[in-house]
Amino acid sequence: MIEQYSGIAPKGDLLLLKKLGEKLARKKFLHINSTRSGGGVAEILQRMIPILQGIGIEARWEVIEGDEKFFDTTKKMHNALQGQAEVITDEMWEHHYEVNRNNAEKLDLSADAVLIHDPQPAPLIDFKKDGKWFWRCHIDLSNPAQGVFESLRKYCEKYDAAIFSVARFARGIPISQFIITPSIDPLSDKNRDLSTEEVRQIMDKLKIPSDRPILLQVSRFDRFKDPTGVVKAYRLVKKYNECVLVLAGSPALDDPEGATVLAEVTSFASDDPDIHILLLPPFSDVEINALQRAATIIFQKSLKEGFGLTVSESLWKGKPVIGGAAGGIPLQITHGVSGFLVHSLEGAAFRARQLLNNPEMARSMGEQGKEYVRTNFLITRQTRDYLALWYSIENPGKDFHEL
Repeated sequence: MIEQYSGIAPKGDLLLLKKLGEKLARKKFLHINSTRSGGGVAEILQRMIPILQGIGIEARWEVIEGDEKFFDTTKKMHNALQGQAEVITDEMWEHHYEVNRNNAEKLDLSADAVLIHDPQPAPLIDFKKDGKWFWRCHIDLSNPAQGVFESLRKYCEKYDAAIFSVARFARGIPISQFIITPSIDPLSDKNRDLSTEEVRQIMDKLKIPSDRPILLQVSRFDRFKDPTGVVKAYRLVKKYNECVLVLAGSPALDDPEGATVLAEVTSFASDDPDIHILLLPPFSDVEINALQRAATIIFQKSLKEGFGLTVSESLWKGKPVIGGAAGGIPLQITHGVSGFLVHSLEGAAFRARQLLNNPEMARSMGEQGKEYVRTNFLITRQTRDYLALWYSIENPGKDFHEL
């Protein structure tokens, strides 16, 4: 499996990945999250599990089940952990725990290493059987609403280690904490090379015109992604530069607010035929790939962000990206080199006009962004980091030169 990445991923990553696979061969590695589709976590696991299996590790991926009340509660947790005021009652916390208890009875939690993703399945630690357990937080915890993280903390501190995407997301809990950034798979349908004809056919199918520059944002329909702010920025650009705007996203099964936000954005943009809002079915990876390759400029104007993998996806296609200076976006965009970091819709509009009026700058930024992603944000590196963490926890004090 990893041989497919030869010539694409850095050689050092592939070599260390192979060595770690030999050391951890035939051991069981279990991942648990709350959805198989929608969002970066599911996408990463879809691609990572086969890589792990390909180097000899018995990797599995389980998904917890919950009712509407559970996912309404965990969405409120998500928003509150990212700083939004929410009311989460004791009864809601109790329901969150009971859903996890029910899942623990159904799932096989036996493994040498268990990686629990995000707050939804965090209480599963109370039903630990064996092995090393890690809590992996993908969201922005830099300024959580008062009291919410403290309620979650009683689970987090029981893990062997916690993993965050950005250093400032780490919290004061008495366990080891590590920074591992997310990644994209260059061989997936979302990121593999497409021919010009493939892109054209998909754009025709989606009814996106190709006679003008395309401004694009790909994201869940979530207020923290600021889709209405992107529309406002586009309207400022449109006063001076002819262009079209595409907002594209897929529903996430664990995000009950998505339909409401989509309706708000659709209503806000309804008077402009040059704004195209696309609710794509889950697993529309080739369509998203084509949209990113056809775009002139790509936005990720998040107000809060865990990491924002659509930035690396876009840079991988050689496109300049205008991103909100939030979460992990500044780790991916080198300001003025591979794109621009902005703090307002006026700033986003200004940078979009700058790029539209200077195609050579846009081309150069795209080239530099792709190389930066190659060396920092490919899935082979993230898989390597997870295995290195597991190996180091199991073998404290052991030098990696011994691999």
